[in-house]
Amino acid sequence: MGKSHWKEEMALGVPVIDEAHEALFQELARLQQLGDQHFSVAFRELIAAVERDFREEEDLMEEIAFPSLANHREQHARVLSGLHHAWAAVDEGDLEQGRHALSLLPQWLIFHQATMDLALAAALELVQRQPN
Repeated sequence: MGKSHWKEEMALGVPVIDEAHEALFQELARLQQLGDQHFSVAFRELIAAVERDFREEEDLMEEIAFPSLANHREQHARVLSGLHHAWAAVDEGDLEQGRHALSLLPQWLIFHQATMDLALAAALELVQRQPN
């Protein structure tokens, strides 16, 4: 399950985003090792953490009037929709749906980070360089 581990080369150079991504990858790796008796609570907590991270990222985008905010927000919404759908199954006792969603999330995160978040990092860097 090497895909679900954070690697330094994934860092975007924006500490608040990089720290959130690293923590998320660590949590994904932890959840993949959990037994069934602890999985549903941990999965629900993971969804809350993803929601919080996405909200913080969207707040950053709003602050700088990021031009791709709508597209970025749409990708976040699609992932959250999938996670909420999986949570409904997990809540009914179908842990496999949650484990499947968990197996897909690292791949999506890596793609999202390399496309959407990379553009956001570049925009944040430009804003920081501008004189007040």
